Amino acid sequence: MKVIDWLFRDRSTGKITIAQFPNPPLWIFFGAALLQRIAGETTTIGKIADYTASAALAWWAVDEIVRGVNPWRRVVGVGGVVFVIIRLVSSL
Repeated sequence: MKVIDWLFRDRSTGKITIAQFPNPPLWIFFGAALLQRIAGETTTIGKIADYTASAALAWWAVDEIVRGVNPWRRVVGVGGVVFVIIRLVSSL
């Protein structure tokens, strides 16, 4: 189908790309989220880890929007930005 080809085809390699190996911002997000779970949400370390996780996820999401290899990756980036915004608004 043309829509699937358009949505998932990597514009530089021509290959279908749905997911990729995590890049540094995602590794930081995963590590900080794990640290938050271990430290607890109400501890100082847990709060710092939470802010770090949110910042890393926002970094990753904006990078996907700007440099995503196909429209699907850009849509996933928009989803990440929306998720971070919802987290930030709900924490106020």
